[in-house]
Amino acid sequence: MPSSITRRRFAAALAGLALTTTIVACSNDPESGGADTQQVTFGYIADYNGTSLLAIADDQKLWSKHGLKVDAKVFTNGPLQIQALGTGDLDFGYIGPGAMWLPASGQAKVVAINTLGNADRVIAQPGIDSMEQLKGKTIGVPEGTSGDMILTLALQKAGMTKADVKVVPMDASTIVAAFASKKIDAAGFWYPAIATIKKQLPDLAELAKNSDFSAQVSFPTAFVAGNDVVAKEQDKTSKVIAVLREAMEFRSANADKTIELTAEMLNVPVDQVKADAGNVKVLSVAELDAMTKDGTIGKWLTGMNSYFVQIGKLKQPVDPKTYYTGDNLFTAAAQ
Repeated sequence: MPSSITRRRFAAALAGLALTTTIVACSNDPESGGADTQQVTFGYIADYNGTSLLAIADDQKLWSKHGLKVDAKVFTNGPLQIQALGTGDLDFGYIGPGAMWLPASGQAKVVAINTLGNADRVIAQPGIDSMEQLKGKTIGVPEGTSGDMILTLALQKAGMTKADVKVVPMDASTIVAAFASKKIDAAGFWYPAIATIKKQLPDLAELAKNSDFSAQVSFPTAFVAGNDVVAKEQDKTSKVIAVLREAMEFRSANADKTIELTAEMLNVPVDQVKADAGNVKVLSVAELDAMTKDGTIGKWLTGMNSYFVQIGKLKQPVDPKTYYTGDNLFTAAAQ
């Protein structure tokens, strides 16, 4: 979602959150919430990428181990969480690759890289077999997300732009309903939501996917924090990163258990989460430390910045060290 998101829409989104899932991540731990416990608000998206580490931290009581009590709030996308970080309604959150231009533009800090995503697709109604056939067609997309990103890349590869199609901004739930009822011709979207659509339209077409552009750009997901949180609440930030690192180690060593815990937290079938996890490249703590130190993650972010400059999200390239705190926070937590 672009930076022009209105406060009214954001307030409405927050109001909706009050009616959805709010999880106190240490609710099963009778020792949490002591006088020295620090309160943390943490945003997430209800999929494997966005939820798995929080599910592990809850189950393994990692929050209380590090003196934290977490109020976890579910969001439909990353840009809304960046907005919430900016207003102080969240301390930490989770974003996909399509929202990475927001911390790059100074609106948040990336405190940890999470995974590499491969869940994004351009999908089309049965009978549409190529991007070229989408000329003049209606395409639903959640703006400023990885769905928007995959659509833009796929159009470019086909020698097209958004001016060649009719792009309609939609939230995720609206895309599911609109595509399934054939009110839109295509969508820039992602799994596991696409799997829901496939139950009604099993022969839908997948015209593009993340791996089609692996030589051009990577698709890292990440955990982010408010600028003021990183600058003024360093102890809390360090503790949260320590929790994320421990949860990452558990996830790497316990893939099946992580899927079960994520399914339990989301209250969805295990098979659904397993399928979702199949579109994710899990990165271990050791890999993330090494790739931070050798500049690999910096290269990923630099490549994304070039893409965001090209599409007008950023005015000019940005040094990833201005918003990715890996060198001085994430890897430092290993010491």
